[in-house]
Amino acid sequence: MLSTIHAVAQQVGQVIIGKDLQIRQSLACLLAGGHLLIEDIPGVGKTTLAHALAISLGLQFNRIQFTSDLLPADVIGISIFQRENNGFLFHPGPIFTQVLLADEINRATPKTQSGLLEAMEERQVSSDGVTRVLPSPFFVIATQNPGHQVGTFPLPESQLDRFLMCLSLGYPDAAAERALLLGEDRRSMLKSMQMVMAPTELIAAQQAIQQIHVAPALIDYVQALAQRSRQSDLFSEGMSPRAAISLVQAARAWAALEGRNHAIPEDVQAVLVPVIAHRLRPLKSTAGTALASRDLVLQLMKSVAV
Repeated sequence: MLSTIHAVAQQVGQVIIGKDLQIRQSLACLLAGGHLLIEDIPGVGKTTLAHALAISLGLQFNRIQFTSDLLPADVIGISIFQRENNGFLFHPGPIFTQVLLADEINRATPKTQSGLLEAMEERQVSSDGVTRVLPSPFFVIATQNPGHQVGTFPLPESQLDRFLMCLSLGYPDAAAERALLLGEDRRSMLKSMQMVMAPTELIAAQQAIQQIHVAPALIDYVQALAQRSRQSDLFSEGMSPRAAISLVQAARAWAALEGRNHAIPEDVQAVLVPVIAHRLRPLKSTAGTALASRDLVLQLMKSVAV
């Protein structure tokens, strides 16, 4: 399993150059069964990364471009009256897939964003009083632009809390950018990518993640981090129980990527910022940026002894 996952990371790394850490974090997120939020400025490869992951994992893929006039029915689907049958027929929306790319999710209104809440939490959608199960595995990989850009709506806390991780790709370094300038177009490279890991292998890997041993002492460490975040004067609110559970799950996945059958404190620290930073709001409004949240989470980590 480990060699296959590393092969996925290697293939994605040929398209997304110089972002090995973010690729590993993305794979850890999917192995843990979580949804992924990628926040950054336009043009740094957010959508390409989502495409590359879906192709490499052999998953069915749908993309929705979120806009201010997008409606929940455009995502979930709609029932249309059929005169010949004298009844309504449900037409599934693009959410009925294994990987849903919610591109620029924060350009849609909160009403449309809320259409994803049930799907992300329970892997099902309800429409016209009928509950329909989504394919397995099911992931939402969403991209969003920084909140200061024109035409964005902030994601509510309930939406953010459903994303296991939030990543930022950032600008490439000089060597990676030169390779991008001289190399083949990244979008055209997607057409030549092959499936490396089958969906059945991914499901098996997710089940194996649950067998990664977590010692009681490591649970003590996670609880100490959660408790300190709730008592700290850095954040307006502390970690929720779901955030703590997500942290343990992500640490398990990171341990698996490292080839270990048990999680250690370094695994928790490796995933702490992408799992926690988007869930915690700085107490001071002047520090209310994603970058500031990440810096404060690092301060939180340093303040809690292992």
